[in-house]
Amino acid sequence: MHYRKLGSSDLTVSTIALGSWLTYSGGVEKSQSIACVKRALERGITLIDTANIYGKGAAETVLGEALADVKRDSYILATKLYFPMTETDKGLSRAQIEKQLDASLKRLRVDHVDLYQCHRYDAETPLHETMEALTAAVKAGKTRYIGFSEWPIEKIREATEMAGVEKFVSSQPQYSMIWRKPEAEIIPYCAAHGISQIVWSPLGQGILTGKYKPGAQPPAGSRATSATMGHFLQDLTERRAVLEAVQAMRPLADRAGLTLAQFALAWVLREPNIAAAIIGASHPDQIDENIKASDATVDPALFAQAEALLTPAMQAA
Repeated sequence: MHYRKLGSSDLTVSTIALGSWLTYSGGVEKSQSIACVKRALERGITLIDTANIYGKGAAETVLGEALADVKRDSYILATKLYFPMTETDKGLSRAQIEKQLDASLKRLRVDHVDLYQCHRYDAETPLHETMEALTAAVKAGKTRYIGFSEWPIEKIREATEMAGVEKFVSSQPQYSMIWRKPEAEIIPYCAAHGISQIVWSPLGQGILTGKYKPGAQPPAGSRATSATMGHFLQDLTERRAVLEAVQAMRPLADRAGLTLAQFALAWVLREPNIAAAIIGASHPDQIDENIKASDATVDPALFAQAEALLTPAMQAA
């Protein structure tokens, strides 16, 4: 397992992180979820990412149980807030940050998290109020650092330039071989301002694993067949050109000595500003396979050939 510094913080994180959106809130049995956490820690994963909204607190509760007997300074714990927990409990106001952080700490069974992230930008709350509340949380020792997910570039700039408040150390965008929008502005700006990326959906919701074949029904038990998660994938699984391009990448992954999933993760990690790629796992064996991407060394020419296959397919889709 390789490790990278997280932005301007003093945290060093594993380049593969364990997420909990699709597992602990997507129908995976609790015992299996806990087994995945244990395997991740055994294999050198140190960064665990969750959010209060995942399963409306269920993901944090399961993680709290899984980590109860684990030495607190042996892992980096990150959670998020913004999305509505109730009709009135939502957003990034001072009151919500105080309330939701305390609730997350209780579910996680810890006295602090290492990284507290704004899950989206809250246009209804003044930015200075959000930043001052986050700063107060750091000063109170409830979180060590702060980050954001999917914020507009102009708001990232505004927060970065704001005086007298804590600075963000991380950004959590969607990023993969089939979703490269952060390359235009987010990654360059963050790299210049001490902010690392912790990317979600590095496997394109599973599309880049190659398990979804053109013209074929999704495999039984796959995310695309899930009643709770299938709608996130419907658009991609219906794009034949994209599915064909992914299958055409298989010989390139073979030449690198990797599976398609490992190849796609290694592609994400080729970017120095990316501190970690978040993976989901419904079985411990998936962790064993995916972490191999952390140590992979891939000829850039193979990545270039893969991009040449995928880029026109995404444009045509």
